[in-house]
Amino acid sequence: MLALILLINPYMFGVRDISEHRARVFLLGILLSTFFLPVFATLMLKLLGMAQSLELAEREERYIPYIITGAFYLWIVVNFLNNPDIPREFTVFILGATIALFFSFFINLFSKISAHTVGMGGLLAMVSITIMLYNYGPLSIEAFSGAAIEVSMNALLVMVIIFAGLVGTCRFILDAHDPLDIYGGYIVGFSSQFIALRILLL
Repeated sequence: MLALILLINPYMFGVRDISEHRARVFLLGILLSTFFLPVFATLMLKLLGMAQSLELAEREERYIPYIITGAFYLWIVVNFLNNPDIPREFTVFILGATIALFFSFFINLFSKISAHTVGMGGLLAMVSITIMLYNYGPLSIEAFSGAAIEVSMNALLVMVIIFAGLVGTCRFILDAHDPLDIYGGYIVGFSSQFIALRILLL
């Protein structure tokens, strides 16, 4: 989502385009804090015998990873809230993801909500909010050949909807979750972003 915002309006982050060094360093920092460090923590749980697999198939195995990941996200929110260099809109998305993580943790105490569909519901909400706030028309993406490819924001929204549906379908086919856990994931992820939007922007 950060990459998409940098493509749509890089000036929000004080850069001219996503290829600038500052933009790439920021992207790497967010990737490290929101993905690699939580994955490393989960891997350590596996190595210490506190999780049977990295899939965390059992509901009880997900408690500690949810708390660890939520702590990383909460740390980012706290640091971004009063940072004038970070656009408020991006802080909204991080706060929304943090809210979704903690909602998922509490729901997971009773039912194994699908973290995959929580993430996809959140992504769908983020793209929807971005269109609401910055509907500049077609998004221009530079291809590897050097040519620019124009993608309409509405087409991007449709692609995200299809991808979100495929993720939920895969989780259902794999018998990883009940339908209620899958649909509940979409609702938690989607609504959390609008809760964050209400808290910080509206």
